[in-house]
Amino acid sequence: MAQIIFDHVTKKFRNDIVLDDISFEIERGEFVFIIGKSGAGKSTLLDLIIKQEEVTSGEITVGGKRVDTMKRKRIPAHRRRLGIVSSVVGLLKDRSVYDNILLAILATGRTNGSIKTTIMRALGLVGLAGRYEAYPDELSGGEQARVLLARAISVQPEILIADEPTANLDPDSAWDLMQLLAEINYQGITVVVASHARELVTIMKRRCITLVSGRLVADEKNSIYNLKATDIFEERRVLQEIKRKT
Repeated sequence: MAQIIFDHVTKKFRNDIVLDDISFEIERGEFVFIIGKSGAGKSTLLDLIIKQEEVTSGEITVGGKRVDTMKRKRIPAHRRRLGIVSSVVGLLKDRSVYDNILLAILATGRTNGSIKTTIMRALGLVGLAGRYEAYPDELSGGEQARVLLARAISVQPEILIADEPTANLDPDSAWDLMQLLAEINYQGITVVVASHARELVTIMKRRCITLVSGRLVADEKNSIYNLKATDIFEERRVLQEIKRKT
């Protein structure tokens, strides 16, 4: 059974259609890129998965549970199944690396004695076990990105959601982070990454769902960065079709 299902999902902000009739399925253990130009709808799609935004129409199912009709009181339990990497939810500058991760774990309701082991294991996976006492301002950009990843996996998620995780990283740090995402996926965690890092996506050769102006225009496995994501003629075609419908 698919772990994530979008069934004819549309999202509007006022009169603007951000996602238009999107349908796809992601199986448990897949690694999927959501690609497209800035403004294509990538971040909104991820926000719908984590219930940060509400659908306008259509159905979303995650882990066998309907997200689009989920009651507010059920949202925290839903999010506890997810590891989220987002620059919007950055590190607390006045807390150490260890304490930043600890807060994320405590937010899930866990209070057992294995928390320290969990934190150090997560930091070890990203190569930062020796930096657990450091503060964010003492870390490089690449190290901060790896701490965000460690924080996401420390909650032992079923699905890892990453929104532009390599943004503002140098090429070496970006590649290191992608390799870490691949390692996490190898351990059985479903990974969904929104990205416009063309070279990295092409090298990784994973499944790519391509968005253009809120439309799903391609869904290919073992794919390179699909040129439709940046092809101006394809974008104009989609925009013209949208205009004809309004």
